[in-house]
Amino acid sequence: MPRRRPRPRRPESPQRPLYGGHQQVEEWPDGDWVVRKLTGSTSTKPYRCPGCDQLIPPATPHVVAWPVDPASFVGTGLDERRHWHNGCWRARDRRRRR
Repeated sequence: MPRRRPRPRRPESPQRPLYGGHQQVEEWPDGDWVVRKLTGSTSTKPYRCPGCDQLIPPATPHVVAWPVDPASFVGTGLDERRHWHNGCWRARDRRRRR
């Protein structure tokens, strides 16, 4: 019986962001925000957008954002993360938050 060659090991890939998407820090007048752009395929439940107070249906591309420096002394700011429509996030400095 022929011997099998062991498969070469793949190098460890850097850890992918939770829930997919690309994560970056954006500077806004109210502080720095961690922003993750989600594809529709990773969205499995509805969220309420704080910009327009409308529902973001499942499977809709949108943005998740949370402050780099959380206001609360608990945790990393993930408790303060919010799901925004893409357009509402881009226009948030031009409108009141609902």
